[in-house]
Amino acid sequence: MSFIIFLFLLIMILVAVAFVTLLERSILGYIQLRKGPNKVGYMGILQPFSDGLKLFFKEQSYLYMSNFIIYYFSPVFMLMLSFSLWLLFPFLFNVYSFSLGFLYFLCCTSLGVYGVLMCGWSSNSNYSLLGSLRSMAQTISYEVSMTMILLCLIIFVYEFDLIYFNFYQNYVWFLFFSFPLFFCWLASFLAEVNRSPFDFAEGESELVSGFNVEYSSGGFAFIFLSEYMNIIFMSTLTVIFFLGCDLMSLMFFIKMIMIIFLVIWVRGTLPRFRYDKLMYLTWKVFLPISLNYFIFYMGFVMFMFEFL
Repeated sequence: MSFIIFLFLLIMILVAVAFVTLLERSILGYIQLRKGPNKVGYMGILQPFSDGLKLFFKEQSYLYMSNFIIYYFSPVFMLMLSFSLWLLFPFLFNVYSFSLGFLYFLCCTSLGVYGVLMCGWSSNSNYSLLGSLRSMAQTISYEVSMTMILLCLIIFVYEFDLIYFNFYQNYVWFLFFSFPLFFCWLASFLAEVNRSPFDFAEGESELVSGFNVEYSSGGFAFIFLSEYMNIIFMSTLTVIFFLGCDLMSLMFFIKMIMIIFLVIWVRGTLPRFRYDKLMYLTWKVFLPISLNYFIFYMGFVMFMFEFL
């Protein structure tokens, strides 16, 4: 039964990815004062499915100089990693009981960079290699501060299971305790999913298309799917951590869509950040803020245990 429920969840996620791409193209169309996709089906609703069919039925090009096995299986590895992240979705009637879900999330996100690195290196192209190296340096920079931001919230709950965020945010959201941390988390979230203004691994202006430049057809579709699944998952996590994890209400999913809308809006508004500026931002701004908050929250919790 748990396998069937998880399979149903994955099918719904793939459908959600299809419509998030349609939402993104429509919003970017409005931002740039042009028409979005509106011809295929009613109001362009069938556009994502026609795009998917086109991608999967295109001819797959195999590079003569590539490291073939790694080149072929890297997109599959990225997709499987994105699927496995969704095991963390905190079901109230637990399909999988993850008592250490937070640590599992950190492990999976840190493994994600290997997919990008293998894609870039195995293509044997200078552009893709540069994109993957950028992604690695970027990941090392922001993941330390991202972990510290999440540890600040774990102090409130004292559990690594994400379902506890549902119980502890009944009356007040954690956003009100940690407003600056929320913005640090949002920037780390954008860097995590390689989205503008932190899309250095896919810098079209200087790297053609970055780490995925040599991929076409199914390989490109898998990379694309994994990126958008990660966006939806990280939006879900943002709602769980900061905006009240009320899983049984419709508001949970409306808040999730609002975060996805914010991600798309940022892409249509902000230019790409300079590469070294992200490093400076994470090491010199986010890390000190999160460390100070961590020390403050620890002291506050110890004070509460001691005197109350």
